[in-house]
Amino acid sequence: AFCRGRIVRVPKGPLIRVVGTEVAIPCSVSDYDGPSEQNFDWEFSREADFVRIVSTWDSTFTSEEYQKRVGRGDIKLRRSSNDAVELVIRNIQPADQGRYKCSTPSTDATVQGNYDAEVQVKVISDGLSVSGSKARSSTSLRLSEGDSFKLRCSATTASPEHTHLHVTWQVRSGSSWRDVLSLTHEGKFQPGPGYEERYRSGDIRLDTGANDTYRLSVSQASSADGGAYRCLVSEWVRGADGSWQKIQEKSVEIATVSIQRTDVVISTSNVSVTERDSLDLTCNITTDRSGIFQAEVMWYFSASPDDTLSDAQLLLSMDHDSVVSDSTLISLSHVDRNSYRLLVRDVDVEDSGYYFCEAAIWVPLHNGSWHKVVERTSAPVSVVVTALEPDYDVFLNASKTPKFSDDPTELNCRITNVQDTEANIRFTVSWYYRQHLPGDDVVTEELLASMDADWTLLPGDRGRERIQNGEIIFSKKSADTFSLRIQWTSESDRGDYFCVISAWSRHRNNSWVKSKDVTSASVNIFWATQDYTLTVEAVKLKPFFVAGHTFEMTCKVSSKNIKTPRYSVLITAEKPLTDQSNPNGTTRIISLNQDSVVRLEDWTDQTRVDGVVLEKVQENEFRYRMYQTQISDAGLYRCVVTAWSPGGGGMWREAVNGLSNPIQIDFQTSG
Repeated sequence: AFCRGRIVRVPKGPLIRVVGTEVAIPCSVSDYDGPSEQNFDWEFSREADFVRIVSTWDSTFTSEEYQKRVGRGDIKLRRSSNDAVELVIRNIQPADQGRYKCSTPSTDATVQGNYDAEVQVKVISDGLSVSGSKARSSTSLRLSEGDSFKLRCSATTASPEHTHLHVTWQVRSGSSWRDVLSLTHEGKFQPGPGYEERYRSGDIRLDTGANDTYRLSVSQASSADGGAYRCLVSEWVRGADGSWQKIQEKSVEIATVSIQRTDVVISTSNVSVTERDSLDLTCNITTDRSGIFQAEVMWYFSASPDDTLSDAQLLLSMDHDSVVSDSTLISLSHVDRNSYRLLVRDVDVEDSGYYFCEAAIWVPLHNGSWHKVVERTSAPVSVVVTALEPDYDVFLNASKTPKFSDDPTELNCRITNVQDTEANIRFTVSWYYRQHLPGDDVVTEELLASMDADWTLLPGDRGRERIQNGEIIFSKKSADTFSLRIQWTSESDRGDYFCVISAWSRHRNNSWVKSKDVTSASVNIFWATQDYTLTVEAVKLKPFFVAGHTFEMTCKVSSKNIKTPRYSVLITAEKPLTDQSNPNGTTRIISLNQDSVVRLEDWTDQTRVDGVVLEKVQENEFRYRMYQTQISDAGLYRCVVTAWSPGGGGMWREAVNGLSNPIQIDFQTSG
């Protein structure tokens, strides 16, 4: 048999606590029967008899000696779970030293285990002393970014017990304190969150000195290091169970540190200059540093404001000895103590982009060397270089216009009144189409084709295949004229056409950059047409038949306003919804195209591969036969006819579609 019983636990004593501090003694119970929430009674004994302190369930439990302290809340019970509480004693005194017993009233079916446990509490005197500067309680330090500073505090203990001190330097820049660096009660250095890398590099140190001093050293101070600093000291003792226990904590504010940020700005905002002029930018360094220092300045160029320094192009630099790197068209000069001027002569359009400067502050060390204390990069300034534009007009006219479909169309785009052009200017053309839409519908322009700077043709999405097949031809007739020819104009080509002439300038690196676009007036291509009409009549040749006989029907076609039409025919069948072989309802059976080529569509009856026939009786009449009809062939049969007219290049062009009346096969009503 396995015996189990109630177990009441308190910490292993003695518990050493400091006079005047708050003490919390935990008590828990396990392996019990009855309700999950258990009750607890606490009692105290200095030497012999126990005196009742407080209970979770009996308000009359407290003895007269403790009633005032319990009533004020100086002694209370704090429940942490159903089976655990803490006895909290605020401002513990030497008279509170003694034995504390935690008891749990029985809720078990049988009495087994222990129902109470005792722990000894020892109250010692407060021997911890924490102090800052002797001159005053707190100092103020005003520093420049990159400076170093040191703060000191003193911490001693005269505790009668063997205790260890845990010293933490903290900073507060908002409402909460955050740890900078600690020397733990186990003698280990522990950087606070975010300070690990600076501790490893030696920029944050904590040193001990004479007279129990603890010195915090901060190098390369940044604006994030500003705030109020305090020295937080806690006293620890090793308990009877071997674990470390914090018995008290004190702090003292040492100093308030303010860090003056060093800023780098370019004196002008967005800049616009004309090609061949000079670009003048000044980089200003803002700092309250009064001692000896030198600045290192570097100017960068980038095509994007989001590029990093590694992606940007270094234009020019000046080191802290005022040595400037070489450049032919760019110069860098030291205007005054904190200003550095960049001058770019004879700017080109390719100089458009984003300019920013990076500055570093260097200070001399005792050994004569220089040390970089801070580095900052300005926000980018947008520079737009406006090209010297040539002056010209563009005229578009149609030398050939269609009167009917498949007639040719030819448009000429001409450059006129050219002025102020140089030898390094060339022209290219882009052709656009705009469709006419009724009402206020928005019309979008479609690119037909364009040319790049070396006159390479770049087809647009519209008509790309026709361009590749030579149906649409682009050419340059002369130095000032570009042409567009549509060999066979279709109705879908009707609409507005216009051209855009682009001027390109040659730059210093022999690249070509577009400097200007001029758009022509539009030319409308249109001819009057009559709507196509198409009529299809289906006739059943044998009015009565039964399964196994031949079904036969003809389709007669008539059309208007279509030039020399040809017809393609498709036979379809609409089966009853009960036909599970074709849940969609309509089946494509057989077709005959405009060139009289027959094709089986969705006819899948392998036993009757030759069971359907579609033939052309005459130009406008077609006959459909289905041999050995079956019950499953019941349904509505139609002719779907498309009229085609001859297009350009020997191609056929779809004109209009028509649908015949239905012919029904219904064996149930057949005679």
